[in-house]
Amino acid sequence: MSYAVISIGNKQYRVREGQRLLVDRVPHDEGKTFHPDLVMLGGDGDLKLGSELKGQQVTVKVAEHVRGKKIIVGKHRRRTGYKRRNGFRASLTRIEVQSIGATGTRSTTAKKEPTTAEAKPAAEKKPAARSRTKKS
Repeated sequence: MSYAVISIGNKQYRVREGQRLLVDRVPHDEGKTFHPDLVMLGGDGDLKLGSELKGQQVTVKVAEHVRGKKIIVGKHRRRTGYKRRNGFRASLTRIEVQSIGATGTRSTTAKKEPTTAEAKPAAEKKPAARSRTKKS
């Protein structure tokens, strides 16, 4: 398929393979992949909706979590001395569409077993607590 319509955070996006875009913050870590809700598949004169999407999915990789451009909101009422100034920055996620199509692809987020060299060092011992007796 040449494009898909996916739903992330109650918004719909038309995407192609390899495309990068900014969406509202998603609850996945950077570098992980996930499968957003698929609304439609299209391209090559073929359109799939609803029950025709059974067995189809879109694989998306979380590239990074970013903050949007700062927006300044100012309020003012004349002749009353009322002034307010407030700023806002949206929490966004940059995603990359890896594949569109069948579910036969493997996930690249398999957990890696730590080797002995990468194992965590043993916990260090804490020094013994001093006694608080008065010296005469």
